[in-house]
Amino acid sequence: MVLKIHGSPISTCTNRVRTVCEELGVAYEVVPIDFSKGEHKSPEFTAIQPFGQVPYLDDDGFKLFESRAMARYIALKYGGVGKLIPDPKDIQKTGLFEQAASIELCNFDPFASGLARENIFKPMFGAKTDPAVVEELKATLEGKLAAYDIILGKTKYLAGDEFTLADLFHLPYGALLEKQGIDYLVSGRWPNVTRWWKDISSRESWKKVTSA
Repeated sequence: MVLKIHGSPISTCTNRVRTVCEELGVAYEVVPIDFSKGEHKSPEFTAIQPFGQVPYLDDDGFKLFESRAMARYIALKYGGVGKLIPDPKDIQKTGLFEQAASIELCNFDPFASGLARENIFKPMFGAKTDPAVVEELKATLEGKLAAYDIILGKTKYLAGDEFTLADLFHLPYGALLEKQGIDYLVSGRWPNVTRWWKDISSRESWKKVTSA
């Protein structure tokens, strides 16, 4: 049975999961959720995803939500061990992977997604951007990327010298930074970050998802 991703092609988290499928060659179908009709808040949807957020996964009747959990599940089930996540038997590699995944979740996503919310999503839904919030988020993200530059000066990727989900998780919101005119990942200001970003954002899986 084809994996079903209930989400939207304009959703960052939906595209995070799609990219994992593309990396592993997993057949999938996006079941579109229409935000304009409030389908993500419908009783049918919230019966599965109580927070009313996309996406959720349906794997032959097994349902799962939260994009990073979905990514780990797909990697574990569909051949991603040793490709996108380390073998759980390798405790040190697994520890480094989980450290890197936590870095993305705590030190990148809140600020990159916050900027997208202010500069892209608020105007999209008729709300006003708060310039003070934008400047605060940008300043915080600058400090975080300076730390990233130190880490990436020691290893090729965040969890070591192999690409993992921890790197992939950055793609959706990282790509939106440049669309806002925020060149932090490409400017060379943090050279190790720029080298890393050019590497991960040029992967065929991501190109396929963003060109669809």
